[in-house]
Formats: sequence, C-alpha cells, structure tokens
Amino acid sequence: SGTGKELAAHAIHNMSARSRHAFVAVNCGALPPHLIQSELFGHEKGAFTGAYQRKIGRMEAAQGGTLFLDEIADLPLDLQANLLRVLQDKVIERLGSSQPIQLDIRVIAATHVNLRDAVAKGLFREDLYYRLNVINLQAPPLRERQGDVELLAQALLGQFAADNGGKVKGFSRQALRAMNQYAWPGNVRELINRIRQGVIMAEHPYLTPEDLGMERRASDAGRPTLDDARARAEIDAIRAALRRCQHNVSEAAKELGVSRATLYRLLERYALSGHLKGKATPERSPSPAKPAVVEQTHLTQPGFPDAH
Repeated sequence: SGTGKELAAHAIHNMSARSRHAFVAVNCGALPPHLIQSELFGHEKGAFTGAYQRKIGRMEAAQGGTLFLDEIADLPLDLQANLLRVLQDKVIERLGSSQPIQLDIRVIAATHVNLRDAVAKGLFREDLYYRLNVINLQAPPLRERQGDVELLAQALLGQFAADNGGKVKGFSRQALRAMNQYAWPGNVRELINRIRQGVIMAEHPYLTPEDLGMERRASDAGRPTLDDARARAEIDAIRAALRRCQHNVSEAAKELGVSRATLYRLLERYALSGHLKGKATPERSPSPAKPAVVEQTHLTQPGFPDAH
C-alpha cells in the first residue's frame, strides 16, 4: 500500500477526454459499513434516520469524469452486487428513491490484495472481478521504481510549494542523492509526507536532506550498507538462476519466486540484460534498498464501452 495508486489513477484521468470533469476518489476501506451505500449512491431526504436533506453520492458527483475506488476488496459483498449492477446498467438509484439516474463515468478500482485469492475464499464476487479486470496494471513499490523518485518528488514539490507561497524552488544535490538512495518503506505516501514537511519547515529555497529528515542517509551515502549487500546478493542470485535455466527469463523468474516483469526490471537496474544471451556485461554498482519482492497492487479499469 502507498505505492501511488491514486496518483496513477489521476494521471489516467488527466490524460483522457474526461479530464474536464470531476475526479472523485473513494477509499472503500475507510468508510464505515453503514455509510458506504449512502456515500456511493447518495440519498433522498427522509431516506433514513438523520437524512435531513438530499445528498448526491460519489458516483453521481463523478458524472462525466472518473470514479476511483481504492481498496475495492474492502467493499462489503452486498455492495459489490450493487456496484456490479451499476457497471452493467450504467444507472443508479439514490437511497429512498426509485428514480433511475443515468450514469456516464469511468471507474478505476485498486487494491493491495490478490483478488483471485479473495474470490477463491468467497470474499469477493467472481462476476465483479471479471467485470473489473479488463485492464490490469501493477504498481510496484517505490523501491523498485528508482527512476520515478525524482520525477514524483519534483511534481509534488511544485504542488506543495505553490500551496505555501512558492518560497521553495527545488532540491539540493544532496537531497536528490539521499532520496535516490533511500529504501522508501512507506512508498509514495512517505515521499509525499517528507516533501510536504520539508516545504513547510524549510527556511531556504532548496530543500536539503535535513529538511526531509534524511540527514543520516546523506551522511552515510559513501559507506557500504545492508542494502548494498542485499543488492549484491540479488545480482549473484539472478546470475546463478539464469545460468541454471540457460538464460530463460520465465524459468529463472519462477525459480527466483518473482514475476517475469520484476525480473526484467532487475536485469535492467543492474545492467545484466547481456546475460540473457550468455554474454558478460559491465554491471552497475548495486543500488540500495531493492530486494526482489513484489507488492501485488492491482489497478484495474472496467469496460464502459464509451469510456475514453
């Protein structure tokens, strides 16, 4: 979790023909069970005790745009059935009303759990799973996307700096080095929090490692670390697996217990692609904090035929 699923969903929205309309995000795991239906579908005045006025639900608020359902696996089974009907019929009814409302939205759903396993355990509806699983994207942990750290950091800095008067202009070289060498156990969420804190607390135009709470990482940058040893172990394990599997990536990935895509990313990161043909190739210095672990995050977009 925290891999930046909402950022990815927002990027899809911004690059689509629906970008002029609303992007509405809902965390299905953060809403109390007794309020989820009202939050998603809305309600009429008097629909239940405490419903003193009509309320537009999140789905209706996303009309013409994009609805992002984070942690979709936490949606109760009865509401999974309701969501399935919305995806199929493209209509909703507010609580306390029988008047159908036509809906034109794109729905993007995300989860950190394996939905196939959830289906097998009876925790997630199989028909909804297949309805959602039209386009399936995986968001690896930030530690496996070193090239994304600086790009995300610059984009976040621009946003937070604008909100705080624009006094911060960028990152110092030392801050960029510290961020690129950090493991990011909290993923994108941690990156967001550190940069927001830095922008608020900084007294100079360029953020330093101290502003980001990363001064120890910066001072230790030249020393061998446990992360360096882990990276070296990964390189040795990948080389050995490729040799045993005669440079067959699929077989080597299976032996290493990672996906084929993850192994390709590791080969690229450590400049080991030449080993696919049995050739030696100069390797990069091991980058810290990159264990071969896959965080299964599914970002799926169901198929409204007219979605752009």
